[in-house]
Amino acid sequence: MQDFELKNVKGTFDFLPEEQIIRNKITNTLRDSFELYGYLPLETPIICYYDLLASKYAGGSEILKEVYKLEDQGKRKLGLRYDLTVPFSKVIGMMKEPVLPFKRYEIGKVFRDGPVKMGRNREFYQCDVDVCGVKDISIEAELFSMTVYAYTKLGIDIEIKYNNRKLLSGLILECGIKEDIISNVILIIDKLEKISKKELYFELNSIGVNESIADKLFSCFSLSLEEIKDKYINTNNELLKQGIEEILELNAYLEGMNIIKYTSFKPFLARGLEIYTGTVWEIFDKKNRITSSLGGGGRYDKIITNFINDGNIYPAVGMSFGLEPIYTILKEENIKTPLYDLYIFPFEMSPEILNIAQTLRQSGIKVIVEMNRKKIKKGLDFANRNNIPYVIIVGEDEIKTNTYSLKNMLTGEQRSLSLEEIVKDLKNEN
Repeated sequence: MQDFELKNVKGTFDFLPEEQIIRNKITNTLRDSFELYGYLPLETPIICYYDLLASKYAGGSEILKEVYKLEDQGKRKLGLRYDLTVPFSKVIGMMKEPVLPFKRYEIGKVFRDGPVKMGRNREFYQCDVDVCGVKDISIEAELFSMTVYAYTKLGIDIEIKYNNRKLLSGLILECGIKEDIISNVILIIDKLEKISKKELYFELNSIGVNESIADKLFSCFSLSLEEIKDKYINTNNELLKQGIEEILELNAYLEGMNIIKYTSFKPFLARGLEIYTGTVWEIFDKKNRITSSLGGGGRYDKIITNFINDGNIYPAVGMSFGLEPIYTILKEENIKTPLYDLYIFPFEMSPEILNIAQTLRQSGIKVIVEMNRKKIKKGLDFANRNNIPYVIIVGEDEIKTNTYSLKNMLTGEQRSLSLEEIVKDLKNEN
């Protein structure tokens, strides 16, 4: 007798067919969206050298607290990838002569030993797109457009909150905060909408930011983009100046593409990872069915540049679509996707039955054949339980005459049709 309990590790899940069908629908929709915008597929290993994951260019100290660490038989220090950006950067860095721009997407599992909550697991899929070799802000605008397209296809109304790390760092400097603690300040600011103001002030004070400077900083965060532009129009702060210019340029693209209505500028948005160097954004469900982000991304011009280290700049921008929070929303919507298109109930199994099924399948119709000699009532119950929209019952007479009774399980309507007519009917339905 086994001496262990059959259960999953916390933050990991099994997905039964009716659940996995929803997840497949999401990944298929995203894959189609990515390819529509010119991104090509790539696959990278789940296991990485820990030094790669822990390099100072690969995500910062906060994310490293959540890395699953392991060791192989050769005592090499390894880790499970926590995102798909670092492996992508490694691929570009290993290319002898990368042909740029290089646009790729990857859909794969990543692992984080972090807190578990609704829409946030420890083993989960990321659906990423990244491009290396485009310095122009137009690539961010294209990614925003693709985001709107993909989530519209998924039936989710979204808001893209966005900012620029140069602008944020510039504002921090403008408030009198020392340059050597900017990264620490940004990590705290990133919690602005997650913890109380009192806690924020306490954390800022713990790294040397007093209350009056914190007040000044939060006052900046209440300004609109136009107010920031007007206030700092004559600033000598080059970082802030560049950040404002880049946000204004991005806005011009968003307005020209008529998608700015899906976005909102948030001067405090940070995306805690230290890799980001320019535009950053996060995606949220407008209906607030889930409070965590549905995805996000940003510009990271230093990672690949530092990996290759040949004196050239390798600008890069990427984003991740969160399969788990998207799945949580669609599952909560109780969207029932049929597991099959058609259920064949034969009175007797024979080669002709499988030939009928084969003919239907060759036309792209998903078919399941009853092979356990159930009674007809149990067969129809099976079809109803699995949301199968159509059933045909097949006996000797049906095979001889090539005339079958097609039953619509939703309306109860039955029609006598040839196999060819059934194929045509169901293909039009799909």
